[in-house]
Order: sequence, then structure tokens, then C-alpha cells
Amino acid sequence: MDTPVIDFHAHVSRLHSMDEVLAKYLSIMDAAGVDRACVNCINADARSGNELAARFVAKRPDRFIGVAFVTPRYPHEALREMDHAFDDLGMKSLKVYPDIGLPMDDPAYYPIFEWANERGIAVMSHTEYYSETSTLSAPRRFIGLAKRFPRVSWVLGHSGNSPQGQAQAMEAARSGPNVYLETCSSYGDHGTIERLVEGAGEDRVLYGSDMLLMDARFQVGRIVTADIALPAKRKVLGLNAIEVLGLDG
Repeated sequence: MDTPVIDFHAHVSRLHSMDEVLAKYLSIMDAAGVDRACVNCINADARSGNELAARFVAKRPDRFIGVAFVTPRYPHEALREMDHAFDDLGMKSLKVYPDIGLPMDDPAYYPIFEWANERGIAVMSHTEYYSETSTLSAPRRFIGLAKRFPRVSWVLGHSGNSPQGQAQAMEAARSGPNVYLETCSSYGDHGTIERLVEGAGEDRVLYGSDMLLMDARFQVGRIVTADIALPAKRKVLGLNAIEVLGLDG
């Protein structure tokens, strides 16, 4: 399929050799037809993680896009770090992750989201919902966030993961024009991609792999073989991401 393919959800880690990870990434991306991957580092403090991601991107800026990470546990540091990550390191979007005991719509996040809203950038968060015993990143929490911070493009990583979570994610996407669903999931049940596209709209679904945790080849295959129209596949695989990130198509 002759179309740009942008992986919206991938990771680098301080636990692995950068050169070894780079070689593995490029091999898998070439095999899967992925042109560029958005990479973040969440298993370190924000400053060292962002510096690591920036060094990784610098090795092949034609293939990788930097994604910043901050935590609301250190609100003043978070704002300074976002200035550094976007203004000095050239990051294109922001990744947040549900801190233990801190739901995604907790006011502690608001200074971060206000900063993102002023800049009009994309913010991706891990989302999942299995039951009412664990709702820190339940997709329904983003309905209010999307209204409160309308200039943020909210990207729901994993689209809630479980079928119940996916239903919430689609509800969130239908609630406003600035909510996007991302496709990588360990729940690869038949028809997931079709449901997400039908439930959110073909303009609001983004391909992601979660490399190195999951394999991009499998995640691309779910979209390429989905029973959706070819123009929709092109949008999901890369055209939507190009628009959300403001990339040169």
C-alpha cells in the first residue's frame, strides 16, 4: 500500500543499548512499511528520559519523532521541562501516564494541560478500563478534559484496551472533535479496528504499535487487513497523524 505510515506510539528505554534498539527498530519498521515512529521514554525522570529520546531521534531524524514526557508529581519542574523539551529538543507531542493513585483528570495535571492547550499540541495518555476497581485512565475521563482544554488533541493510547474500554473510548471520541483513538492493544479480537473506525470516524483513529513492547508488524497488519475502505486505511496508518502533529506530508 503506497501511503505514509506513522507509528504514533513507541518507546525507547534507558534499560537497553541505544544502538541495539535503533537497529531493531529500523529492521522491524522496514519490514512493516513504517516510515516514522514517535518515541518517548517514560521509565526515567522527565529530564533524563526526554534527553534520551532526543538523542535517539538525532541518530535518525528522518525515521523518528520525539515525544516529551512529564509527571504532575513535580508540577513546577514539569512546566520548565516542557519548555525545554519543545523549545530546545524539538519534541512534537506530549506523553503522560497515569501516576499511581492519580486519575488523569485530577487537577494536579491542569498546569500541564493548560500549557499544552496554549500551544495547541497533541497529548497522548495510556488509557484502560477493565472494571470500576481501576479507573485512573478510564477513557470517559477524557470527555471533560477535551471540553476544558479544547486546543489539545487528546490521543487515547490503546483506546481503553478492553472491549469495555473501547466502548468508552468511542464515546469520548464522539463527545468532541479533539479526541483521537490509538490502535495498539494486546486485545486483538476480530473486528476491533472496524469498530474503532465506525465508532470514532476514520479521521479520528491513529496507528500505533507500542514498540518495543509489541511488534509493529502485527499492529500494522490489523489495519491493513481490516474490513474498512482503502481511504480510511490510509488515514489511520499515517495521514491522520501527519495532520495531528503538523508534519510536512
